[in-house]
Amino acid sequence: MVYRLNELLRDVRIAIDENEEGGALLEECDADTLLLSEIIEAKVEEGVRRVIAAAPLTMLDGGNTFGDAVYWQKAGCGWILLPEDYMRLLVFKMSDWERPVYEAIDGLDPRYALQFSRCRGLRGNPQKPVVAITNRAEGRVLEFFSCKDERATVEQAVYLPLPKIDGDGGIDIPERCYVAVVYMISGLVLASIGQVEMSSMMINFSEQYLRV
Repeated sequence: MVYRLNELLRDVRIAIDENEEGGALLEECDADTLLLSEIIEAKVEEGVRRVIAAAPLTMLDGGNTFGDAVYWQKAGCGWILLPEDYMRLLVFKMSDWERPVYEAIDGLDPRYALQFSRCRGLRGNPQKPVVAITNRAEGRVLEFFSCKDERATVEQAVYLPLPKIDGDGGIDIPERCYVAVVYMISGLVLASIGQVEMSSMMINFSEQYLRV
């Protein structure tokens, strides 16, 4: 869901003002400091990114599709170039897989090395597929392990892009994550003006909402 920047500014101010020290915090900002609204706006994209990165899949929605071109390797494995704004995988499935994959491993995960084992039983397969996000000379890619043959096609491929304030002053935030985002941005704002204890409290509130 796209939220307007002025909505976020208002709700972050409310979250800060709800604390007994909030009013005093804002009064301490003198003419030489950034206006609070400017500080908040500067923290919006980072706050949304942190929440989306930590949120359980059940709280996420939307996303963009990818996977127009598949580059095959041996043994039914292949890779797909990820969009430049890729942030997090929501779902990926090849047409001959029995189930989709919702979480990707990386190249440092011990399971990644198993995908190149001589023992087929240790590698991903259509019954128990594996995907990994790695880097190649071509850029950041999603590697998949594996398909029966190269006739398989991409059936599902959805990712969440890096959050960005658009030209109309809006930013896409999963609806169920909105409260957590407000508290996360509040925590980042408070940290930037030296209120470490209150910042920690706000970030803790954000993390608690993601566990509800």
